[in-house]
Amino acid sequence: MAEAPQAELQKLVYDTLRLNTDITALAGGVYDKVPADPFKTKTAYISFGPSDTVEDGADCVTSGVHTFQIDIWSKAVGQVEAKRLVHLVTKALHLQELDLTDNALAEIMVEFSRVFTDADGLTTHGIVSVTASIQEPD
Repeated sequence: MAEAPQAELQKLVYDTLRLNTDITALAGGVYDKVPADPFKTKTAYISFGPSDTVEDGADCVTSGVHTFQIDIWSKAVGQVEAKRLVHLVTKALHLQELDLTDNALAEIMVEFSRVFTDADGLTTHGIVSVTASIQEPD
């Protein structure tokens, strides 16, 4: 049985970000479930936000467009660290030739990014919105 496209995509993105040395130099971790101390010894971390899927199949093909949000959280003074991480995440994912094992990743692209001061007035929040087209096996 093939892996669910959404789950396989999240693992691919998680591994891609976690193994990127430029990202790990700045971020304390990449998390699906954020632990009690996500920053560790750093001033930033990355987490997965909401996601959705729109079916996009044809007569003989099962496929979907998967959109998900990657959140960057920084407690460094100013927005520079969050902007650096948004840029690094974008470079790591946008139009990259990444491979899934069970499903076929047709395209992955960053639709938009945003950086702003969070409601607490101290934390900078970066958002990277990613869309991926995935075709499931027959």
